[in-house]
Amino acid sequence: MKTSCLFSLALAALLVGCGKETTPSDQSTNAATSSNPLDAPGQYLGGLAKGQQNAVKTVDTTSLNQAIQLFQVDKGRYPKDLNELVSEKFIPKIPEPPAGMKITYDASSGTVKIVKQ
Repeated sequence: MKTSCLFSLALAALLVGCGKETTPSDQSTNAATSSNPLDAPGQYLGGLAKGQQNAVKTVDTTSLNQAIQLFQVDKGRYPKDLNELVSEKFIPKIPEPPAGMKITYDASSGTVKIVKQ
């Protein structure tokens, strides 16, 4: 009985000591990160646009990387540039990068990246 009471007291003391005290700097940080409910639609639409841009970037690089790999298997080398994929009919056209981005291709390693302009 004494052991369970001591254990309960120790556990209670441990739980009480684990609380985080808020300081004035924490409160100002929370105020800066909290948003106005009236801004929510704009933030939501901005998040959607960013998500769509990331999805387009992923799909474009995936399709280009697949075409490059098919070219490499067929020809035994990587294409000199992305236009060679179009001329050899591995892809119908080079996809447009998302706004503010550009497609970079490294012919030595056969990798495609979409980077900021």
